Amino acid sequence: MRHPINQQPGKLADHERQRCEVWTRVMGYHRPVSSFNPGKQSEHAERLPFQETSPRLEGKRPCCS
Repeated sequence: MRHPINQQPGKLADHERQRCEVWTRVMGYHRPVSSFNPGKQSEHAERLPFQETSPRLEGKRPCCS
């Protein structure tokens, strides 16, 4: 039986799902956010991602390409 490539799977029931562990880097090492106290978890939830730009790097290729 053939299935279309873009076919999306059905929704999972609650008993079929599993929790996704989120880790973050803190003071040079990685820790799961679930081990944080409630205040630190709230602080983590408020963080905004950023992308640093530098005039010296504009137009240059990344080192790992």
